[in-house]
Amino acid sequence: MQLSAAEIMHRSFAAKNAAPDDKARIGVALMQRPAGVTVISSLFFLAAIYLWTIGVVKLLAPEAISLMSGAQLMYGLELAGPYMAMLVGAGYALVAWGLFRLHNWARWAAMLVVVVAVAALVPKISMAELGVPVLWYGLQIALRAAVAWYLAQAPAVTDAFAAKSPTL
Repeated sequence: MQLSAAEIMHRSFAAKNAAPDDKARIGVALMQRPAGVTVISSLFFLAAIYLWTIGVVKLLAPEAISLMSGAQLMYGLELAGPYMAMLVGAGYALVAWGLFRLHNWARWAAMLVVVVAVAALVPKISMAELGVPVLWYGLQIALRAAVAWYLAQAPAVTDAFAAKSPTL
């Protein structure tokens, strides 16, 4: 059943002002985006802006910046040039938009990116000297594992992405 934007707005307004018994009759799920998903979406969008900036600067002034600046986000593709930086940035932006709109494919794509990021950190932590470098890489792995778990298992997240009605 396709709803027009006006119908969605009307139902949303009616649901917010309706009594609890009327909300089921109106048929609008009032599922809001979890704050953690908003933060993760924002981080993906910031990564996209960063990669786009690297790509554009590299195109305008080739010697001004190294493509290795984006190595932490491109996982080996940084050697392919500025267009690849912009393309990978577009991928990050797409995932950010999908997470913000609560599309389930974006949740899975974000989890895949995080898993690849953890895999890319394994050689670094294996070769790191004892001390601060091991702690730094270990912290990165722990944070990324926490993000992956949050997107995969947190009840608020799974409920938000499972809701089939439009979110406003």
